[in-house]
Amino acid sequence: MAASFARKVSRFFKRMGLVGYSKRRNIFGVHPLLVSTTYILLALFWATLTRKIVNALLGDNIFKRMILEFIATLELCAACFELIVVADNWGIWAYALYLFLLTIWWSKNWDTATACPYSPVEEILEGAQDVSNAALLIFSQILGALVTFRYVQILWAMELVETHRSKAFEECVADLQVHVIAGAIIEATGTCLCRLTSKFLSDTNAKFANILDAFFATMMVVAAFNFSGGYYNPALATSLKLGCEGNTFVEHLIVYWIGATIGSVLSVLIFKSASVQDYMKNLKTKTD
Repeated sequence: MAASFARKVSRFFKRMGLVGYSKRRNIFGVHPLLVSTTYILLALFWATLTRKIVNALLGDNIFKRMILEFIATLELCAACFELIVVADNWGIWAYALYLFLLTIWWSKNWDTATACPYSPVEEILEGAQDVSNAALLIFSQILGALVTFRYVQILWAMELVETHRSKAFEECVADLQVHVIAGAIIEATGTCLCRLTSKFLSDTNAKFANILDAFFATMMVVAAFNFSGGYYNPALATSLKLGCEGNTFVEHLIVYWIGATIGSVLSVLIFKSASVQDYMKNLKTKTD
């Protein structure tokens, strides 16, 4: 019975791709998933270290916020480039687990940084940010997104494991598998629901809010993964998929920038509406 159970466990891990890989094609015979995990942790380490230096040296001003947005965006995109490798080789649920854990980490470590261009737009609508400063923050996010692949390319070019073979120089393929308008609607709807959930959890001070928020966002990504990619973040989508085969620049702009930004703006308008605010007041009264 024990031998039978061991064989079943072995078959399970082989199906998951966790054993049975070629040791001769991986440095020191290390499993590729361990290398991918190390690359993700390396991005988090450098971002955390740089963030601490910036916080120690600079006072609170727009320049500091720009640098922190640049760091957060680069950290996000670098980790998600490696998540592509995880998804391609170990499936959507391995990808989802990593994304869930990373989202919790980022919620605890980014402070006011968002690494997302529609966040400054939301701040404008809420009266917490002026247009010029918002534009500077968005510029920093875009810059961080655009330079990330050069960092990732250096790591992939070393080809320490089989899952990185030819990754540094291969042609990327767009994730959009539906019509452009349908893709924009998916990105807008997902963004709107994610932002509404975040606002609700933040406003109610819900217990384990960051975990619940991360879980919901991860499930929304999984739901859209095979349709638009489920990015819900223009900077992230631009870093990973701008210029990839299968989408024109205009199509990319419509789906991942206009779609996501419309969803974000809708979330602000919905959350600020009289009916929702009345509901939130009643909810707070009941919980006090």
